[in-house]
Amino acid sequence: MLLRTLSSRRLWLLAIYAALAVVLFCAPLVLSDFRLNLLAKFLAYAIVALGLDLIWGYTGILSLGHGVFFGLGGYAMAMYLKLEASGGKLPDFMDWSGLTALPWFWKPFGSIGFALAAGILLPALLALVLGYVTFRNRIRGVYFTILTQALVIITVTLFVGQQAYTGGTNGVTGYSKLFGYSLASPDTKRWLYFVTVAVLIGAFLLCRFIVKSRFGKVLRAIRDGENRVRFIGYNPAIYQMVAFAISAGLAGVAGMLFVLHVGIISPSMMGIVPSIEMVLWVAIGGRGTLGGAVLGAVLLNSAKSTFSESYPEMWTLFLGALFVVVVVFLPKGAAGLFGSLKGFVRRGKESDERANGVRNPAV
Repeated sequence: MLLRTLSSRRLWLLAIYAALAVVLFCAPLVLSDFRLNLLAKFLAYAIVALGLDLIWGYTGILSLGHGVFFGLGGYAMAMYLKLEASGGKLPDFMDWSGLTALPWFWKPFGSIGFALAAGILLPALLALVLGYVTFRNRIRGVYFTILTQALVIITVTLFVGQQAYTGGTNGVTGYSKLFGYSLASPDTKRWLYFVTVAVLIGAFLLCRFIVKSRFGKVLRAIRDGENRVRFIGYNPAIYQMVAFAISAGLAGVAGMLFVLHVGIISPSMMGIVPSIEMVLWVAIGGRGTLGGAVLGAVLLNSAKSTFSESYPEMWTLFLGALFVVVVVFLPKGAAGLFGSLKGFVRRGKESDERANGVRNPAV
């Protein structure tokens, strides 16, 4: 009976995920080009939320520095696009700053393959180094969170200060083509949307595979009792470092997709406020539920866009009220609400079955 219930639940989940994937792939049929581009940006944010949920929801480590990893991925893609737009010449902001030659670390970004690899590996390696320093020394909890905020401050200050190499506060912008195709073209935007949906599905399947594997079970055990995991022979630091690196790599992928949809990356998008917003996506969607992380990123950013359009002077108040409602009445997030409804329906069915069993006892 238990196996039958589990298999039925898996089938229902697969059906729901398949239906959502079909809806996303069919969105270009009903949305305008503007709304489709917005949705694509929100889906890129959902990839960040998946990675953050992996490290926070399943491992119990709160990071307020994912804006840095997101920004590194974005800069990697923007550097390639800028070099493609300049046609091998010196980018305009370097010329304005007095540089006469392309910096050595910019040259490899003339290759799309290197840019894609760097957009994933640079954030992952940075997270791995930070994790090595902190987790091996058993720095966790609020102290780890403070360190990730310090990483944000250091990185933003560095990128703003090195204007000749990073574009300063303006960031890297002024590119309009990818492989010779205009990024402003509706056809290009549509194809980039499909790519984003495919990457999101791939990231979701990767995270689901991780959390369902033995590795994921160890991560949840670390979240629930790190010392117990250590006492039974596991090294929590290794698992934490790997999870943190995977999470940062996903944030880098999201940053690259974001640049393709929005056309700009700047230090302000790597700051503390964006990093906190990323945590809110996971909290509102439902910490420890991959579907909730995706839902939270899409719903919160959709609400932010809708409120700012409809109530330009009061939209922050509406958004703040939404946060209060979720924190007070939905501590487990939107996914927790669905779970509560499922539990309510299940208890109702069980009650009916017991009542029927009493009225019609088996012979």
